[in-house]
Amino acid sequence: QVQLVESGGGLVQAGGSLRLSCAASGRTFSSYAAAWFRQAPGKEREFVAAIRWTGGTYYEDSVKGRFTISRDNSKNTVYLQMNSLKPEDTAVYYCAAGRNGIRTRTSGYDYWGQGTQVTVSS
Repeated sequence: QVQLVESGGGLVQAGGSLRLSCAASGRTFSSYAAAWFRQAPGKEREFVAAIRWTGGTYYEDSVKGRFTISRDNSKNTVYLQMNSLKPEDTAVYYCAAGRNGIRTRTSGYDYWGQGTQVTVSS
């Protein structure tokens, strides 16, 4: 069993930066793939970025070059560094973990956090 807790969300102006953290419980977390998804009001949850337990990464096109996903397995924590934020990045951001490697669909992940709100003002 893995429990995930996100933090680091908030209100930021366009062009600013935020770093989200996802703290995981469970000794096997280091062997899981981890991902960030986001959900804006009235929209479906969408993939943002993912990282394998080995460190390989994959990004959704609209965040490439602006967002960086990383992990520290010694701290059981995954991060999402978000730079050059845009109003369209406004959403609740969710951390997810799963045994199936990198997946871009929500069904590819077994565990989810509660989410953290990111609001980007114009």
